[in-house]
Amino acid sequence: MRSPNRGSFFLMAICFSTALAGGARAADRIKTANGAIESTAEPHSGVRSFKGIPFAQPPTGDLRWREPQPVKNWKGVRNADKFGPRCMQRTSPTADYLFRSDGMSEDCLYLNVWTPAKSDRERLPVLVYIFGGGFQNGDGSEPRYDGEQMARRGMVAVTVNYRTNIFGFFAHPELTKESPHHASGDYGLLDQVAALQWVARNIAAFGGDPKRVTIAGESAGSISVSALMGSPLSKDLIAGAIGESGAMLSSLPARPLAEAEQDGAKFAASAGASSLAALRAMTAEQIQDAAAKSPGIRFSTDLDGYFLPKPLVEIYTAGEQAKVPLLAGSNSEEQGARSVLRAAEPTPANFAAAVRTLYGDRADDVLKVYAPSNTPEVLEAATDLASARFIAFGTWKWAVLQARTGGNPVYRYFYAHPRPMFLPAAGRGGEAPAPHGAVHSAEIQYVMGNLALDPRYAWGPEDFKVSEIAQAYFANFIRTGNPNGPDLPKWPAYSSETDYQLMRLDVDSHAEPEPHLERYRALDAINSRP
Repeated sequence: MRSPNRGSFFLMAICFSTALAGGARAADRIKTANGAIESTAEPHSGVRSFKGIPFAQPPTGDLRWREPQPVKNWKGVRNADKFGPRCMQRTSPTADYLFRSDGMSEDCLYLNVWTPAKSDRERLPVLVYIFGGGFQNGDGSEPRYDGEQMARRGMVAVTVNYRTNIFGFFAHPELTKESPHHASGDYGLLDQVAALQWVARNIAAFGGDPKRVTIAGESAGSISVSALMGSPLSKDLIAGAIGESGAMLSSLPARPLAEAEQDGAKFAASAGASSLAALRAMTAEQIQDAAAKSPGIRFSTDLDGYFLPKPLVEIYTAGEQAKVPLLAGSNSEEQGARSVLRAAEPTPANFAAAVRTLYGDRADDVLKVYAPSNTPEVLEAATDLASARFIAFGTWKWAVLQARTGGNPVYRYFYAHPRPMFLPAAGRGGEAPAPHGAVHSAEIQYVMGNLALDPRYAWGPEDFKVSEIAQAYFANFIRTGNPNGPDLPKWPAYSSETDYQLMRLDVDSHAEPEPHLERYRALDAINSRP
Protein backbone atom coordinates (compact mmCIF):
# COMPACT_ATOMS: atom_id res chain seq x y z
CA MET A 1 0.00 0.00 0.00
CA ARG A 2 1.18 3.53 -0.72
CA SER A 3 1.89 5.73 2.25
CA PRO A 4 -0.71 8.50 2.53
CA ASN A 5 2.00 11.15 2.95
CA ARG A 6 4.07 10.02 -0.05
CA GLY A 7 3.25 13.11 -2.10
CA SER A 8 4.24 15.41 0.76
CA PHE A 9 7.51 13.51 1.09
CA PHE A 10 8.39 14.04 -2.56
CA LEU A 11 7.43 17.72 -2.44
CA MET A 12 9.69 18.29 0.56
CA ALA A 13 12.48 16.30 -1.04
CA ILE A 14 12.27 18.32 -4.26
CA CYS A 15 12.38 21.56 -2.33
CA PHE A 16 15.32 20.24 -0.29
CA SER A 17 17.24 19.33 -3.43
CA THR A 18 16.58 22.71 -4.99
CA ALA A 19 17.68 24.48 -1.84
CA LEU A 20 20.88 22.45 -1.81
CA ALA A 21 21.60 23.54 -5.36
CA GLY A 22 21.61 27.10 -4.09
CA GLY A 23 21.42 28.67 -7.51
CA ALA A 24 24.46 26.78 -8.81
CA ARG A 25 24.91 26.50 -12.56
CA ALA A 26 23.37 23.24 -13.74
CA ALA A 27 26.20 23.12 -16.27
CA ASP A 28 28.99 22.75 -13.73
CA ARG A 29 28.66 21.29 -10.26
CA ILE A 30 25.44 19.93 -8.79
CA LYS A 31 24.51 19.38 -5.18
CA THR A 32 22.13 16.43 -5.12
CA ALA A 33 20.29 15.33 -2.03
CA ASN A 34 23.16 12.94 -1.28
CA GLY A 35 26.23 14.93 -2.24
CA ALA A 36 27.96 17.05 -4.84
CA ILE A 37 28.80 15.85 -8.34
CA GLU A 38 30.77 17.43 -11.12
CA SER A 39 29.93 17.22 -14.80
CA THR A 40 31.93 16.88 -17.97
CA ALA A 41 31.29 18.78 -21.19
CA GLU A 42 30.16 16.93 -24.30
CA PRO A 43 32.22 18.13 -27.29
CA HIS A 44 30.63 20.75 -29.57
CA SER A 45 27.09 20.70 -28.11
CA GLY A 46 27.32 22.62 -24.85
CA VAL A 47 25.46 19.76 -23.15
CA ARG A 48 26.85 18.67 -19.80
CA SER A 49 26.76 15.03 -18.77
CA PHE A 50 26.79 13.46 -15.32
CA LYS A 51 27.54 9.75 -15.58
CA GLY A 52 27.54 7.00 -12.98
CA ILE A 53 25.40 8.70 -10.33
CA PRO A 54 24.32 6.21 -7.62
CA PHE A 55 20.58 6.23 -6.98
CA ALA A 56 20.49 3.35 -4.47
CA GLN A 57 22.88 1.40 -2.32
CA PRO A 58 24.79 -1.45 -3.97
CA PRO A 59 22.41 -4.46 -3.88
CA THR A 60 25.09 -6.79 -2.53
CA GLY A 61 25.44 -9.06 0.50
CA ASP A 62 22.30 -8.90 2.62
CA LEU A 63 20.82 -6.38 0.15
CA ARG A 64 20.86 -8.93 -2.68
CA TRP A 65 17.23 -9.61 -3.63
CA ARG A 66 15.85 -6.75 -1.57
CA GLU A 67 14.09 -3.66 -2.82
CA PRO A 68 16.62 -0.87 -3.49
CA GLN A 69 17.71 1.01 -0.40
CA PRO A 70 18.33 4.79 -0.25
CA VAL A 71 21.80 5.76 -1.37
CA LYS A 72 24.16 6.89 1.38
CA ASN A 73 25.46 10.44 1.42
CA TRP A 74 29.03 11.15 0.37
CA LYS A 75 31.44 13.93 1.24
CA GLY A 76 33.36 16.05 -1.17
CA VAL A 77 32.69 16.19 -4.91
CA ARG A 78 32.05 13.07 -6.94
CA ASN A 79 33.47 13.23 -10.47
CA ALA A 80 30.65 12.01 -12.72
CA ASP A 81 32.82 11.45 -15.78
CA LYS A 82 32.27 7.75 -16.54
CA PHE A 83 29.42 5.27 -16.63
CA GLY A 84 28.94 2.92 -13.72
CA PRO A 85 29.21 -0.85 -14.09
CA ARG A 86 26.47 -2.73 -15.91
CA CYS A 87 24.48 -5.22 -13.86
CA MET A 88 25.40 -8.91 -13.78
CA GLN A 89 24.38 -10.64 -17.01
CA ARG A 90 25.39 -13.03 -19.73
CA THR A 91 25.42 -11.72 -23.29
CA SER A 92 26.12 -13.54 -26.52
CA PRO A 93 29.14 -12.34 -28.52
CA THR A 94 26.78 -11.80 -31.47
CA ALA A 95 24.19 -9.85 -29.46
CA ASP A 96 23.42 -6.31 -30.59
CA TYR A 97 25.06 -4.59 -27.61
CA LEU A 98 27.76 -1.92 -27.52
CA PHE A 99 28.50 -1.29 -23.85
CA ARG A 100 30.40 1.72 -22.53
CA SER A 101 29.96 0.70 -18.90
CA ASP A 102 32.77 0.42 -16.36
CA GLY A 103 32.82 -3.36 -16.39
CA MET A 104 30.15 -5.59 -14.85
CA SER A 105 29.25 -5.83 -11.19
CA GLU A 106 26.45 -6.54 -8.76
CA ASP A 107 27.09 -2.96 -7.64
CA CYS A 108 25.32 -1.42 -10.62
CA LEU A 109 22.50 0.89 -9.56
CA TYR A 110 23.65 4.04 -11.32
CA LEU A 111 22.03 6.53 -13.66
CA ASN A 112 23.26 9.12 -16.14
CA VAL A 113 22.05 12.66 -16.83
CA TRP A 114 22.53 14.95 -19.82
CA THR A 115 21.39 18.56 -19.45
CA PRO A 116 21.55 21.68 -21.63
CA ALA A 117 20.44 23.87 -18.72
CA LYS A 118 22.61 26.78 -17.63
CA SER A 119 20.70 27.21 -14.40
CA ASP A 120 18.73 25.15 -11.92
CA ARG A 121 15.76 27.47 -12.53
CA GLU A 122 15.01 26.42 -16.11
CA ARG A 123 12.47 23.64 -15.42
CA LEU A 124 13.01 21.75 -18.67
CA PRO A 125 11.02 18.63 -19.57
CA VAL A 126 12.66 15.36 -18.56
CA LEU A 127 13.12 12.09 -20.44
CA VAL A 128 13.91 8.92 -18.47
CA TYR A 129 14.89 6.09 -20.83
CA ILE A 130 14.78 2.42 -19.78
CA PHE A 131 16.87 -0.09 -21.73
CA GLY A 132 15.60 -3.33 -23.25
CA GLY A 133 16.97 -6.86 -23.27
CA GLY A 134 14.15 -9.17 -22.23
CA PHE A 135 14.87 -8.46 -18.54
CA GLN A 136 17.95 -10.62 -19.01
CA ASN A 137 20.64 -8.15 -20.05
CA GLY A 138 21.29 -4.61 -21.27
CA ASP A 139 22.67 -1.38 -19.84
CA GLY A 140 22.00 2.36 -19.71
CA SER A 141 25.46 3.18 -21.10
CA GLU A 142 24.79 1.98 -24.64
CA PRO A 143 25.35 4.63 -27.35
CA ARG A 144 21.89 4.08 -28.84
CA TYR A 145 20.34 5.39 -25.58
CA ASP A 146 22.79 8.29 -25.20
CA GLY A 147 20.97 11.42 -24.06
CA GLU A 148 23.08 14.17 -25.60
CA GLN A 149 21.03 14.62 -28.77
CA MET A 150 17.75 14.73 -26.88
CA ALA A 151 19.28 17.26 -24.47
CA ARG A 152 20.20 19.41 -27.48
CA ARG A 153 16.46 19.58 -28.20
CA GLY A 154 15.76 21.29 -24.90
CA MET A 155 15.25 18.61 -22.27
CA VAL A 156 17.08 16.80 -19.50
CA ALA A 157 17.72 13.19 -20.52
CA VAL A 158 18.32 10.34 -18.08
CA THR A 159 19.24 6.68 -18.58
CA VAL A 160 19.06 4.18 -15.75
CA ASN A 161 20.42 0.78 -14.83
CA TYR A 162 18.31 -1.92 -13.21
CA ARG A 163 18.97 -5.48 -12.10
CA THR A 164 18.23 -8.17 -14.65
CA ASN A 165 17.83 -11.97 -14.85
CA ILE A 166 18.25 -13.83 -11.56
CA PHE A 167 19.57 -10.76 -9.74
CA GLY A 168 16.55 -8.67 -10.63
CA PHE A 169 13.73 -11.19 -10.86
CA PHE A 170 14.35 -14.02 -8.39
CA ALA A 171 11.34 -14.99 -6.28
CA HIS A 172 11.55 -17.41 -3.37
CA PRO A 173 9.27 -18.27 -0.43
CA GLU A 174 11.89 -17.07 2.07
CA LEU A 175 12.21 -13.76 0.24
CA THR A 176 8.45 -13.29 0.32
CA LYS A 177 8.38 -14.14 4.03
CA GLU A 178 11.12 -11.68 4.98
CA SER A 179 9.66 -8.85 2.86
CA PRO A 180 7.62 -6.21 4.74
CA HIS A 181 5.37 -6.20 1.67
CA HIS A 182 5.11 -10.01 1.45
CA ALA A 183 6.49 -9.77 -2.06
CA SER A 184 9.47 -11.02 -4.01
CA GLY A 185 10.80 -11.11 -7.52
CA ASP A 186 10.36 -7.69 -9.14
CA TYR A 187 13.57 -6.07 -7.90
CA GLY A 188 14.51 -4.82 -11.35
CA LEU A 189 11.20 -2.97 -11.62
CA LEU A 190 11.63 -1.61 -8.10
CA ASP A 191 15.04 -0.30 -9.18
CA GLN A 192 13.24 1.66 -11.88
CA VAL A 193 10.84 3.06 -9.29
CA ALA A 194 13.81 4.11 -7.14
CA ALA A 195 15.36 5.85 -10.14
CA LEU A 196 12.13 7.77 -10.75
CA GLN A 197 12.05 8.74 -7.08
CA TRP A 198 15.63 9.98 -7.40
CA VAL A 199 14.57 12.05 -10.40
CA ALA A 200 11.68 13.52 -8.43
CA ARG A 201 14.07 14.53 -5.65
CA ASN A 202 17.00 15.76 -7.68
CA ILE A 203 16.22 16.65 -11.29
CA ALA A 204 15.37 20.30 -10.51
CA ALA A 205 19.03 20.85 -9.65
CA PHE A 206 19.88 19.84 -13.23
CA GLY A 207 17.39 22.34 -14.67
CA GLY A 208 14.66 19.73 -15.07
CA ASP A 209 11.01 19.86 -14.07
CA PRO A 210 10.03 16.97 -11.77
CA LYS A 211 6.41 17.46 -12.82
CA ARG A 212 7.19 16.92 -16.52
CA VAL A 213 8.86 13.51 -16.55
CA THR A 214 8.25 11.29 -19.57
CA ILE A 215 9.36 7.67 -19.25
CA ALA A 216 10.36 5.76 -22.37
CA GLY A 217 11.82 2.41 -23.30
CA GLU A 218 12.12 -0.28 -25.95
CA SER A 219 11.27 -4.00 -25.68
CA ALA A 220 11.69 -4.89 -21.98
CA GLY A 221 12.07 -1.15 -21.42
CA SER A 222 8.69 -0.58 -23.09
CA ILE A 223 7.19 -3.44 -21.10
CA SER A 224 8.56 -1.69 -18.01
CA VAL A 225 6.96 1.60 -19.05
CA SER A 226 3.55 -0.07 -19.32
CA ALA A 227 4.04 -1.59 -15.87
CA LEU A 228 5.32 1.63 -14.26
CA MET A 229 2.18 3.37 -15.54
CA GLY A 230 0.09 0.74 -13.77
CA SER A 231 2.00 0.40 -10.52
CA PRO A 232 0.72 2.38 -7.50
CA LEU A 233 4.38 2.93 -6.59
CA SER A 234 5.24 4.93 -9.71
CA LYS A 235 2.17 6.10 -11.62
CA ASP A 236 2.11 9.47 -9.82
CA LEU A 237 5.72 10.20 -10.85
CA ILE A 238 4.93 10.19 -14.57
CA ALA A 239 3.68 12.98 -16.88
CA GLY A 240 3.95 11.07 -20.16
CA ALA A 241 5.01 7.70 -21.56
CA ILE A 242 6.65 6.33 -24.72
CA GLY A 243 6.54 2.62 -25.51
CA GLU A 244 8.62 1.14 -28.31
CA SER A 245 7.66 -2.47 -29.02
CA GLY A 246 6.33 -4.08 -25.89
CA ALA A 247 3.68 -4.05 -23.17
CA MET A 248 3.24 -6.27 -20.14
CA LEU A 249 -0.42 -6.71 -21.05
CA SER A 250 0.72 -9.46 -23.44
CA SER A 251 4.50 -9.45 -23.84
CA LEU A 252 6.33 -11.16 -20.94
CA PRO A 253 3.26 -10.85 -18.67
CA ALA A 254 3.79 -11.03 -14.94
CA ARG A 255 3.16 -14.59 -13.80
CA PRO A 256 1.66 -15.57 -10.42
CA LEU A 257 3.97 -15.13 -7.44
CA ALA A 258 3.49 -18.74 -6.31
CA GLU A 259 4.67 -20.00 -9.70
CA ALA A 260 7.75 -17.76 -9.58
CA GLU A 261 8.49 -18.93 -6.02
CA GLN A 262 8.39 -22.56 -7.16
CA ASP A 263 10.98 -21.85 -9.83
CA GLY A 264 13.06 -20.01 -7.25
CA ALA A 265 12.99 -23.01 -4.93
CA LYS A 266 13.99 -25.28 -7.83
CA PHE A 267 16.92 -23.03 -8.60
CA ALA A 268 18.07 -22.99 -4.97
CA ALA A 269 17.99 -26.78 -4.86
CA SER A 270 19.91 -27.07 -8.12
CA ALA A 271 22.51 -24.62 -6.79
CA GLY A 272 22.94 -26.72 -3.62
CA ALA A 273 21.75 -23.90 -1.38
CA SER A 274 19.55 -25.00 1.52
CA SER A 275 18.60 -21.48 2.61
CA LEU A 276 18.37 -17.88 1.50
CA ALA A 277 21.42 -17.13 3.64
CA ALA A 278 23.39 -19.73 1.68
CA LEU A 279 22.33 -18.12 -1.60
CA ARG A 280 23.39 -14.69 -0.39
CA ALA A 281 26.73 -16.12 0.70
CA MET A 282 27.50 -17.18 -2.86
CA THR A 283 29.43 -14.79 -5.09
CA ALA A 284 27.66 -13.03 -7.92
CA GLU A 285 29.63 -15.13 -10.38
CA GLN A 286 28.58 -18.36 -8.64
CA ILE A 287 24.93 -17.29 -8.77
CA GLN A 288 25.22 -16.40 -12.43
CA ASP A 289 26.93 -19.69 -13.29
CA ALA A 290 24.30 -21.68 -11.38
CA ALA A 291 21.51 -19.84 -13.22
CA ALA A 292 23.12 -20.70 -16.55
CA LYS A 293 23.04 -24.38 -15.54
CA SER A 294 19.32 -24.27 -14.72
CA PRO A 295 17.63 -24.81 -18.09
CA GLY A 296 13.92 -24.23 -18.20
CA ILE A 297 13.98 -21.57 -15.48
CA ARG A 298 13.70 -18.02 -16.78
CA PHE A 299 13.74 -15.18 -14.30
CA SER A 300 11.27 -12.48 -15.27
CA THR A 301 8.40 -10.42 -13.86
CA ASP A 302 5.83 -11.77 -11.42
CA LEU A 303 2.60 -10.58 -9.87
CA ASP A 304 4.18 -9.76 -6.52
CA GLY A 305 1.22 -7.93 -4.96
CA TYR A 306 3.38 -4.88 -4.17
CA PHE A 307 4.71 -3.39 -7.39
CA LEU A 308 1.66 -4.84 -9.14
CA PRO A 309 -1.36 -5.56 -6.94
CA LYS A 310 -3.21 -7.32 -9.79
CA PRO A 311 -2.76 -8.20 -13.47
CA LEU A 312 -1.91 -5.17 -15.57
CA VAL A 313 -4.77 -5.70 -18.01
CA GLU A 314 -7.20 -5.40 -15.08
CA ILE A 315 -5.54 -2.17 -13.95
CA TYR A 316 -5.85 -0.60 -17.40
CA THR A 317 -9.38 -1.89 -17.97
CA ALA A 318 -10.44 -0.28 -14.70
CA GLY A 319 -8.68 2.99 -15.54
CA GLU A 320 -6.41 2.77 -12.50
CA GLN A 321 -3.18 3.48 -14.41
CA ALA A 322 -1.42 6.81 -14.87
CA LYS A 323 -3.73 9.20 -16.73
CA VAL A 324 -1.07 10.56 -19.08
CA PRO A 325 -0.47 10.90 -22.83
CA LEU A 326 1.04 7.82 -24.46
CA LEU A 327 3.07 7.44 -27.65
CA ALA A 328 3.50 3.78 -28.57
CA GLY A 329 4.13 1.57 -31.56
CA SER A 330 6.04 -1.32 -33.06
CA ASN A 331 8.17 -2.22 -36.07
CA SER A 332 7.30 -3.87 -39.35
CA GLU A 333 9.44 -6.97 -38.79
CA GLU A 334 9.58 -7.55 -35.05
CA GLN A 335 10.14 -11.22 -35.78
CA GLY A 336 10.77 -13.12 -38.98
CA ALA A 337 8.49 -15.41 -40.95
CA ARG A 338 10.43 -18.50 -39.86
CA SER A 339 9.06 -18.08 -36.33
CA VAL A 340 5.74 -19.24 -37.78
CA LEU A 341 6.76 -21.36 -40.76
CA ARG A 342 9.79 -22.99 -39.13
CA ALA A 343 11.57 -24.98 -41.85
CA ALA A 344 8.53 -25.33 -44.14
CA GLU A 345 8.43 -23.82 -47.59
CA PRO A 346 6.41 -20.56 -47.78
CA THR A 347 3.29 -21.96 -49.42
CA PRO A 348 -0.33 -21.18 -48.47
CA ALA A 349 -0.86 -24.81 -47.42
CA ASN A 350 2.20 -24.80 -45.17
CA PHE A 351 1.18 -21.48 -43.65
CA ALA A 352 -2.30 -22.84 -42.85
CA ALA A 353 -0.74 -25.94 -41.32
CA ALA A 354 1.56 -23.82 -39.17
CA VAL A 355 -1.37 -21.70 -37.96
CA ARG A 356 -3.34 -24.85 -37.06
CA THR A 357 -0.37 -26.09 -35.06
CA LEU A 358 -0.19 -22.79 -33.19
CA TYR A 359 -3.91 -22.20 -32.62
CA GLY A 360 -5.65 -25.57 -32.77
CA ASP A 361 -9.41 -25.24 -32.90
CA ARG A 362 -9.11 -21.46 -33.08
CA ALA A 363 -7.01 -21.51 -36.24
CA ASP A 364 -9.92 -20.74 -38.57
CA ASP A 365 -10.41 -17.35 -36.90
CA VAL A 366 -6.74 -16.54 -37.55
CA LEU A 367 -6.85 -17.75 -41.14
CA LYS A 368 -9.78 -15.45 -41.88
CA VAL A 369 -7.55 -12.41 -41.35
CA TYR A 370 -4.21 -13.94 -42.34
CA ALA A 371 -5.14 -15.41 -45.74
CA PRO A 372 -2.17 -15.44 -48.14
CA SER A 373 -2.58 -16.90 -51.63
CA ASN A 374 0.98 -16.95 -52.96
CA THR A 375 4.57 -17.10 -51.75
CA PRO A 376 5.19 -13.34 -51.27
CA GLU A 377 1.89 -13.04 -49.40
CA VAL A 378 2.80 -16.04 -47.24
CA LEU A 379 6.10 -14.46 -46.24
CA GLU A 380 4.35 -11.19 -45.43
CA ALA A 381 1.54 -12.86 -43.46
CA ALA A 382 3.96 -15.08 -41.55
CA THR A 383 6.13 -12.08 -40.67
CA ASP A 384 3.11 -10.08 -39.52
CA LEU A 385 1.76 -12.94 -37.43
CA ALA A 386 5.16 -13.65 -35.90
CA SER A 387 5.57 -9.97 -35.05
CA ALA A 388 2.10 -9.82 -33.51
CA ARG A 389 2.64 -12.94 -31.42
CA PHE A 390 6.01 -11.72 -30.23
CA ILE A 391 5.33 -8.12 -29.27
CA ALA A 392 3.25 -6.05 -31.72
CA PHE A 393 -0.19 -7.21 -30.58
CA GLY A 394 0.54 -6.43 -26.93
CA THR A 395 1.74 -2.94 -27.84
CA TRP A 396 -1.49 -2.35 -29.78
CA LYS A 397 -3.60 -3.63 -26.87
CA TRP A 398 -1.84 -1.23 -24.51
CA ALA A 399 -2.55 1.71 -26.82
CA VAL A 400 -6.21 0.74 -27.17
CA LEU A 401 -6.77 0.40 -23.43
CA GLN A 402 -4.95 3.64 -22.64
CA ALA A 403 -7.02 5.46 -25.27
CA ARG A 404 -10.17 4.00 -23.72
CA THR A 405 -9.49 4.60 -20.02
CA GLY A 406 -6.42 6.86 -19.77
CA GLY A 407 -8.19 10.19 -20.20
CA ASN A 408 -5.44 11.56 -22.49
CA PRO A 409 -4.49 11.28 -26.16
CA VAL A 410 -2.66 8.22 -27.46
CA TYR A 411 -0.40 8.49 -30.49
CA ARG A 412 0.45 5.28 -32.26
CA TYR A 413 3.20 4.63 -34.82
CA PHE A 414 4.26 1.88 -37.22
CA TYR A 415 8.01 1.99 -37.82
CA ALA A 416 8.84 0.62 -41.27
CA HIS A 417 12.31 1.84 -42.23
CA PRO A 418 14.83 -1.04 -42.47
CA ARG A 419 18.12 -0.56 -40.71
CA PRO A 420 21.09 -0.86 -43.11
CA MET A 421 23.52 -3.73 -43.19
CA PHE A 422 26.38 -4.18 -40.76
CA LEU A 423 29.65 -2.95 -42.15
CA PRO A 424 32.16 -5.77 -42.73
CA ALA A 425 34.49 -4.24 -40.14
CA ALA A 426 31.78 -4.45 -37.47
CA GLY A 427 32.86 -7.94 -36.54
CA ARG A 428 29.63 -9.77 -37.25
CA GLY A 429 30.89 -12.20 -39.91
CA GLY A 430 30.85 -9.80 -42.86
CA GLU A 431 27.85 -8.35 -44.57
CA ALA A 432 24.53 -9.96 -43.68
CA PRO A 433 21.53 -9.92 -46.02
CA ALA A 434 19.63 -6.66 -45.83
CA PRO A 435 16.44 -7.01 -43.77
CA HIS A 436 13.10 -6.78 -45.54
CA GLY A 437 11.54 -4.66 -42.82
CA ALA A 438 12.36 -2.83 -39.61
CA VAL A 439 13.57 -5.49 -37.19
CA HIS A 440 13.09 -5.46 -33.43
CA SER A 441 15.00 -2.54 -31.83
CA ALA A 442 15.90 -1.01 -35.22
CA GLU A 443 14.27 2.34 -34.42
CA ILE A 444 16.20 3.23 -31.24
CA GLN A 445 19.18 5.01 -32.80
CA TYR A 446 16.80 6.92 -35.07
CA VAL A 447 14.36 8.24 -32.47
CA MET A 448 17.17 9.13 -30.05
CA GLY A 449 19.22 10.82 -32.77
CA ASN A 450 22.21 8.54 -32.23
CA LEU A 451 23.06 7.12 -35.65
CA ALA A 452 26.51 8.73 -35.58
CA LEU A 453 27.36 7.00 -32.30
CA ASP A 454 26.96 3.52 -33.79
CA PRO A 455 29.67 2.92 -36.42
CA ARG A 456 28.61 -0.67 -37.09
CA TYR A 457 26.01 0.23 -39.70
CA ALA A 458 26.27 1.72 -43.18
CA TRP A 459 24.07 4.75 -42.45
CA GLY A 460 23.01 6.76 -45.50
CA PRO A 461 21.17 10.02 -46.23
CA GLU A 462 17.74 8.35 -45.96
CA ASP A 463 18.61 7.07 -42.48
CA PHE A 464 19.47 10.55 -41.28
CA LYS A 465 16.27 11.90 -42.82
CA VAL A 466 14.16 9.33 -40.97
CA SER A 467 16.07 10.02 -37.76
CA GLU A 468 15.48 13.77 -37.98
CA ILE A 469 11.72 13.30 -38.40
CA ALA A 470 11.35 10.55 -35.79
CA GLN A 471 13.42 12.39 -33.20
CA ALA A 472 11.46 15.59 -33.78
CA TYR A 473 8.19 13.76 -33.13
CA PHE A 474 9.50 12.14 -29.96
CA ALA A 475 11.02 15.38 -28.67
CA ASN A 476 7.78 17.29 -29.28
CA PHE A 477 5.87 14.64 -27.36
CA ILE A 478 8.27 14.82 -24.41
CA ARG A 479 7.96 18.61 -24.33
CA THR A 480 4.18 18.91 -24.81
CA GLY A 481 2.48 15.50 -24.72
CA ASN A 482 1.78 15.89 -28.45
CA PRO A 483 4.23 14.81 -31.21
CA ASN A 484 3.01 17.37 -33.73
CA GLY A 485 5.04 20.43 -34.63
CA PRO A 486 6.06 22.76 -37.45
CA ASP A 487 7.22 21.19 -40.72
CA LEU A 488 6.08 17.70 -39.73
CA PRO A 489 3.30 15.60 -41.26
CA LYS A 490 0.18 15.76 -39.10
CA TRP A 491 0.01 12.90 -36.58
CA PRO A 492 -3.60 12.30 -35.46
CA ALA A 493 -4.46 10.84 -32.09
CA TYR A 494 -5.32 7.14 -32.19
CA SER A 495 -9.04 6.70 -31.69
CA SER A 496 -12.27 5.77 -33.44
CA GLU A 497 -12.79 9.47 -34.12
CA THR A 498 -9.74 9.43 -36.40
CA ASP A 499 -10.52 5.97 -37.83
CA TYR A 500 -7.58 4.58 -35.85
CA GLN A 501 -4.93 6.36 -37.84
CA LEU A 502 -1.30 6.00 -36.89
CA MET A 503 1.95 7.52 -38.12
CA ARG A 504 3.97 5.40 -40.50
CA LEU A 505 7.58 6.33 -39.78
CA ASP A 506 9.69 5.86 -42.90
CA VAL A 507 11.46 7.91 -45.55
CA ASP A 508 7.98 9.14 -46.51
CA SER A 509 6.39 9.48 -43.08
CA HIS A 510 2.63 9.91 -43.16
CA ALA A 511 -0.56 9.14 -41.29
CA GLU A 512 -2.51 6.10 -42.42
CA PRO A 513 -5.19 3.74 -41.05
CA GLU A 514 -3.97 1.02 -38.69
CA PRO A 515 -2.71 -1.64 -41.16
CA HIS A 516 -3.38 -4.63 -38.89
CA LEU A 517 -6.52 -3.55 -37.06
CA GLU A 518 -8.73 -6.50 -38.02
CA ARG A 519 -5.90 -8.94 -37.37
CA TYR A 520 -5.28 -7.54 -33.90
CA ARG A 521 -8.99 -7.60 -33.13
CA ALA A 522 -9.16 -11.26 -34.17
CA LEU A 523 -6.18 -12.13 -31.95
CA ASP A 524 -7.73 -10.14 -29.11
CA ALA A 525 -10.96 -12.13 -29.40
CA ILE A 526 -9.02 -15.40 -29.36
CA ASN A 527 -6.96 -14.34 -26.34
CA SER A 528 -10.11 -13.28 -24.50
CA ARG A 529 -11.74 -16.68 -24.75
CA PRO A 530 -11.69 -18.82 -21.61
